[in-house]
Amino acid sequence: MSPANGQATRFEHLTFSGLPGWADDDHVAALAAFRQACDAPAKGGSANTRDAIAQICANAIALAAEDAAAPATARDFFETHFQPARIVHPNADGLITGYYEPELPGSLILDKAHPVPVLKRPDDLVDVVPATERAKANAEGRLASMRKTQAGLEPYFTRAEIEAGALAGRGLELLYLRDPVDAYLMHVQGSGTIMLTDGRRVRIGYAGKNGYPYTSAGTVLIRDGKIKRADLTMQSMRDWLLAHPVEAKAVLNQNKSYIFFELKPEAEGKSGPIGGHGTPLTPRRSLAVDPSFHTLGAPVYVASDSLRDEAGNLFRHLMIAQDVGSAIHGPERGDIFWGTGAVAEAIAGRTKDRGHIYALLPRPDTP
Repeated sequence: MSPANGQATRFEHLTFSGLPGWADDDHVAALAAFRQACDAPAKGGSANTRDAIAQICANAIALAAEDAAAPATARDFFETHFQPARIVHPNADGLITGYYEPELPGSLILDKAHPVPVLKRPDDLVDVVPATERAKANAEGRLASMRKTQAGLEPYFTRAEIEAGALAGRGLELLYLRDPVDAYLMHVQGSGTIMLTDGRRVRIGYAGKNGYPYTSAGTVLIRDGKIKRADLTMQSMRDWLLAHPVEAKAVLNQNKSYIFFELKPEAEGKSGPIGGHGTPLTPRRSLAVDPSFHTLGAPVYVASDSLRDEAGNLFRHLMIAQDVGSAIHGPERGDIFWGTGAVAEAIAGRTKDRGHIYALLPRPDTP
């Protein structure tokens, strides 16, 4: 496997002892996440890499339950099948951020308490690049999806146009939420667990996007002098938007990107939100990456000297590349999935740290 942008970026092989904190990680948890990701074939990378990962997945699934749960066996599995590599590139150290799955109150019917619609994917939305290439297309100024019309493909409606009613009357309402800020943040995260008025909990997930690049509301607030860069967190951004509802609408609409959702089957919903790889995400073990540089379904190792996990330990963990995102662009740009609910939201909202992402490449002699 080689990076997509050629000579400017290369892989430099390391030993596992060269990975900071490798020996102290929970390899059993990492192996469980890898085995779950094996439910879908690897995406991106070379055909040889995908074939090798398919064989490694077969070996992982074949492990007896007691072997997969043994720390020494789990660690040996990764060291036997993979070769760690530092991604050498001309930029600064990588940037690690976090995301989560919101838990929000909602309703299947429109009422005064739930005025904010969540929309299904419209039938005139056409993806013009694969999901794994969305970030690259947007970074290059290209639309990733467009609108099918009788005259051909045209740019899809922007967030502001959709919020103003461009899709009204088409029966696209999936359900309704209480607050536009919560709805916006769910768009950013790409999934949500909705607590309905009848007591049921349902999971909704990403079903499409109008094709435009993502513009962070936090970036807009910093640019306009509303929040100081040093003070920006998910919570400070939320607080400002809720305290300034009129201005908030204009701020949010500067993000032209708009996400459409679908209701997930009950069985699928119990396993966790589904990432761009097509498999359920595991808290603290699933990473959104740029698939121009990483193969979805492959292990990656994330190490930071400033980011700490819930237990206060430096974040140095073996993860699985399982998701993508419009803002995730570059060889060492990663987004950690922290889980579902308020605790995950709090830690995701303050995750913005420098660090390294190491690739784990299949060994040429994979058994």
